[in-house]
Amino acid sequence: MDQIIHIDSVSQLFEAANLGKPLHPLIGIVDVTQLDHSAAEHYKGVKIASGLYSIFLKDGDCGMRYGRNKYDFQEGVLQFIGPNQIVSATETQAPSTYGFMLVFHPDLIRNFELGRRIHHYNFFNYNVHEALHLSQKEEDTLQEVVKNIRGELDNNIDKHSTELIVTNLQLLLNYSKRYYERQFITRANSHSDIMSQVEEQIKTYFQENLQLEMGIPTPAYIADKVNFSTNYLSDLLKKEMGKSTKDLIDDYTIELAKTELVDHSQTVNEVAYKLGFNYPHYFSRMFKKKTGESPKTYRSHFQG
Repeated sequence: MDQIIHIDSVSQLFEAANLGKPLHPLIGIVDVTQLDHSAAEHYKGVKIASGLYSIFLKDGDCGMRYGRNKYDFQEGVLQFIGPNQIVSATETQAPSTYGFMLVFHPDLIRNFELGRRIHHYNFFNYNVHEALHLSQKEEDTLQEVVKNIRGELDNNIDKHSTELIVTNLQLLLNYSKRYYERQFITRANSHSDIMSQVEEQIKTYFQENLQLEMGIPTPAYIADKVNFSTNYLSDLLKKEMGKSTKDLIDDYTIELAKTELVDHSQTVNEVAYKLGFNYPHYFSRMFKKKTGESPKTYRSHFQG
């Protein structure tokens, strides 16, 4: 049976990594060059489930498997891991020559705006190969923000400390969001065929009548077919096309529905089931939302 270690606090993580005691119970920052790689070797092949948010800045040449041929820059690589994701080290990796590991517990931000907005930062659910590759200028900006957070942790904690830490943390995430949008643009060539692949996967799904067994295709299904995480693909498509994966699925489904509705030998309910809807009223609701009229009204335009 695979062993899974559960990390529920910053202190527990620091202890597991031989990092001593953190300066704050809900957030910790570590210079990655100070990490004990013998400890990492101890956890090789072990699955770890963490309840923390984690941000890593690493040397672009540190041996991480990010698909080097797709680098936009040769400087730092930024990776995000959200709570409740299972990660594992499957191979020994060369140590980074610089960078940081920043981890924080959800309770740190719960009473702040960031706690309500954290789910908007989709990159916490991106895959490893979808990491953010930074220019030197971008890297310097993020390092400065982390320096500010580290400075607050080094000082005596007062009533302003947590607010200043969270403010800088939100600044770090906002910069990261901006830089990811830049990456979508600079990688336009390598992503140029993704849109056509997505459209082809949706088309194939219905051609093979998979909807009769599995229902309407999900964004997760399509993302898996084109080797992206669900959130990364939707963010990429929104940037390139102004539509998410779900939008593209819905658009294609509606076009199929229009063709089927012209055939008066089928009832509206039969069309709904044929398209993969378990409940016809869901189909009618989506059709009206997308077209402005009900399936019956649309069909009436094509009578005899």
